[in-house]
Amino acid sequence: MATAATILHADLDAFYASVEQLLEPTLRGRPIAVGGGVVLAASYEAKAFGVRGGMSGREARELCPQLIFVGGHFSDYQRLGDAAIKVIGDFTPLVERISIDEAFADVAGCTHLFGTPAEIAAAIRRRVRSELGLPISVGVARTKHLAKIASQVAKPDGLVVVDPDAELKFLHDLPVELMWGVGPVTRTRLAAIGVSTIGQLAKLSERSLARLLGPAAGEKLAALAWNRDPRQLKPHRRARSAGAQSALGRKPAIEQVIRPTLLHLADRVATRLRAKSRPGRTVTVRVRFADLKSVTRTMTLDAPVCTTMILARRAESLVRAALADHPGEKIISLLAISVSHLEEHWDLALDLPLGLADEALRPGSRPGMARWAADRAIDRIRDRFGWDAIGYGSAALEAVRSVPDEFRKLAEKDL
Repeated sequence: MATAATILHADLDAFYASVEQLLEPTLRGRPIAVGGGVVLAASYEAKAFGVRGGMSGREARELCPQLIFVGGHFSDYQRLGDAAIKVIGDFTPLVERISIDEAFADVAGCTHLFGTPAEIAAAIRRRVRSELGLPISVGVARTKHLAKIASQVAKPDGLVVVDPDAELKFLHDLPVELMWGVGPVTRTRLAAIGVSTIGQLAKLSERSLARLLGPAAGEKLAALAWNRDPRQLKPHRRARSAGAQSALGRKPAIEQVIRPTLLHLADRVATRLRAKSRPGRTVTVRVRFADLKSVTRTMTLDAPVCTTMILARRAESLVRAALADHPGEKIISLLAISVSHLEEHWDLALDLPLGLADEALRPGSRPGMARWAADRAIDRIRDRFGWDAIGYGSAALEAVRSVPDEFRKLAEKDL
């Protein structure tokens, strides 16, 4: 393992909200949220009031009455995210992108060209700010896990370099939720036994952690608490899945809650799959109940899917199956959809990945073409006018369904 701190983790700050403030200067310095019924992202001005991603729009407005909701511009998110990653790639070829707005980089082999890792990190931040107009935080450390934590500590718009001789001193005073893999459920379980910092977790035996969290999670967190992280960067790794989730608070497990939430999530996931021409064959849903217990259900389709309505229907059938297996659970707190086993190279123009043989939605069929045309038309409208310009469940979507021929023409040309 390397002895010097040469791993960088770069993370664009409040990315979606920062892009919206960049595109519309009158929003700068004001609390904004991307989304509507559900908050997709919040600016730091909104986060100061407790607004966060996954929160319902009603709850967000209660916390921050002056909150401004804006529609997302997802083509701009992708464009600017790609540009930021390209800046990092100008310094080193060893870049591992892990999401639209963050990446790891190993700069061990380029310090003779660009200076120390800290100087390289500072140069990346300057260029992203000057060339793209966006804030980015960077953590520099000896391991991937510690570099990611350092970038979180650096937020907003900062740089933190962890001295290899002071790693544990830096790490052990931090809250456990900064660790990779510690979500709300794990944090709650650790808090129940009086563990709130990484140092407190490090003092627990692996046996105790295994009893509390399970053998795999216990072993992993015990190692990370002592900064034992042998993982190497994986440059040019392609995404293996796409997913989205929505925190619901405490909602009844009824159709009026489940169906629109799943449609919203399927819309987000399928849009990303179509944009990358990477439909997937395996659909997974996760349902979290009020007691924080989660269940998952999965199905693998005969054909890959990236059509919003089909994905939503498949997800709904999986959620219904999960609820049927847990008849005593009447309250849900989270729903999530993911699609995996993504196609590496798929020509969507030649073979429509519809995935519903039982509805005769084969490539070239009229029902299949209508749904495909509707999705492509909506994608193009959103690319030009913003995410909130048209949405599933709106009158505009009903128009798409009622006049598929007209929208097929729209889908086949640039607006």
